[in-house]
Amino acid sequence: MAKRELKSKSLMIQGTASSVGKSLMCTAICRILSQDGYDVSPFKSQNMSLNSYITLEGHEMGRAQVMQAEACGKLPESCMNPILLKPVSDRKSQVIIEGSVYDDMDAVEYFNFKPGLKARISDIYRRLEDRSDIVVIEGAGSPAEINLNNEDFVNMGMARIAKAPVLLVGDIDRGGVFASLAGTMLLLDEEERKLVKGVIINKFRGSLEILKPGLKMLEDIIKVPVLGVIPYFCMNIEDEDSVSEWLKSGADSGGELDIAVIRLPYMSNHTDFNALRLHEDISLRFVETGKELGQPDIIILPGTKNTIHDMQTLQKTGMDKKILKCHSKGSIVIGICGGYQMLGKEISDTLKVESDSGYSKGLGLLDIITEFRENKFTTLSQGRDNIFGTEVKGYEIHMGETLNVGIGESFISVSERGGKNVSGQDGMMNKDHTVFGTYFHGIFDSSEFTRSFLNMVRKRKGLDLLENSAPDYWKYKEEQYDKLAEIVRSNIDMNKLYEILEKGI
Repeated sequence: MAKRELKSKSLMIQGTASSVGKSLMCTAICRILSQDGYDVSPFKSQNMSLNSYITLEGHEMGRAQVMQAEACGKLPESCMNPILLKPVSDRKSQVIIEGSVYDDMDAVEYFNFKPGLKARISDIYRRLEDRSDIVVIEGAGSPAEINLNNEDFVNMGMARIAKAPVLLVGDIDRGGVFASLAGTMLLLDEEERKLVKGVIINKFRGSLEILKPGLKMLEDIIKVPVLGVIPYFCMNIEDEDSVSEWLKSGADSGGELDIAVIRLPYMSNHTDFNALRLHEDISLRFVETGKELGQPDIIILPGTKNTIHDMQTLQKTGMDKKILKCHSKGSIVIGICGGYQMLGKEISDTLKVESDSGYSKGLGLLDIITEFRENKFTTLSQGRDNIFGTEVKGYEIHMGETLNVGIGESFISVSERGGKNVSGQDGMMNKDHTVFGTYFHGIFDSSEFTRSFLNMVRKRKGLDLLENSAPDYWKYKEEQYDKLAEIVRSNIDMNKLYEILEKGI
């Protein structure tokens, strides 16, 4: 199609609540506009998540905007998500600004600090807008949080900064979608309501013909058109909302290999396990710390934003003893980042950079100790594993420095960090190759390594080895973005969407 002249340089997606599908809707629209020939960039002024990513420059940002950047065909940049809040406790978060750690703040401290960020957010956004045809902006939570709207730069405040028309998304699957859309519009002030140019109903199951009269009644009430109704679908994309639903849904069943991921209280970067789902011979499940573990073939300790707290939780619930018992009976144990630190003899945080508890014993499965430092280490990394010799890629985010204090060999020979050639080592494995630890998030994205690793486990179980039938994960994600774009494109009025962009606000 021929490109249309767009008056608006931005489009904002807001939602009636968290987890209504804003991230995926932004991703779909990013892909659609990119397919239609526009230079598109994603933006979310503030994200709160334990799932983050490291850019080529070593900057930290939220996974949702990484996904959206990929859908645009662009490398992720921290300016696409200038503020990331990573909870370290129920009341405190690590504040990351433009990719670098600023400070830890509780809710009151951040609430008082936040107004001073508005001008900075505006400047960052303008720079991104200047080099894009259009910026697709994601809101956070709901714009109708009336106690938080003063000095807002996340929802309607951001829409004003960007002069962005707003599409409001509601989730019909949770029920009450008409009330949530109408109620949100009711709580907006008159100028904010004028910014809302359309609504989208998401996660619909059922008869559209039965729903249509309700759509017309809703339009009469809120005086805003319904641009489309998106059917409920499942897709393996690294979206915060869909991953959260996956965590609640139980095991991916049917495979011959049982993999149990310990669901730590401050588990982070659970997107590390998306690629495993492409291997048909595994059953992947998440196990709460207080639940039964069984006898899995592989136990994974994932990343965490509070290693000592979560290690102590394993000890208090008895999960540490279950893991050790399983290992003694043949389970392979893998630790990633914080999970790697837990595999060692001890974890020390004398500077209290991550936890008020300064020390914890580890599981003792590896002869390593970890000491937390003030500065966070963040980089893209790649190398070869020291078992099969396959190429592995990932990213590192950690404030702990881990040292070998006994018997063991490094897991990965690192050849590149931050785009520069290096000669280094990462991680540790025991001599029996039954315990492995690494700082490489995303290690399972490397399908050749993952297939080799799973075949090692299959061989130990006496199962036939399988060829690597899993697709290249990066190619697979591109196909998923195209499928997502097609679902949304075919279920919304694209002509109305372009008319909104042509008119602006």
